[in-house]
Amino acid sequence: MPPIFISPLAKIAVAALGAGALVSWAVIEALRLNEEARLSTATDVEARLRKTFPTLRRDPRNGDWRLG
Repeated sequence: MPPIFISPLAKIAVAALGAGALVSWAVIEALRLNEEARLSTATDVEARLRKTFPTLRRDPRNGDWRLG
């Protein structure tokens, strides 16, 4: 069986497509991780803020709202 020769232009085209796919995947992953980090940070900050401020609770005896 004779060896298969691929022209240098075809090799460059295949390499460029592979590099484009790799860059596209890396950008999508970076955006996903960025969004995930932003969401986890926001929820952590909200949880810490909720603990610092008092909450309103209904008094079972008379139904008034009190800081608890």
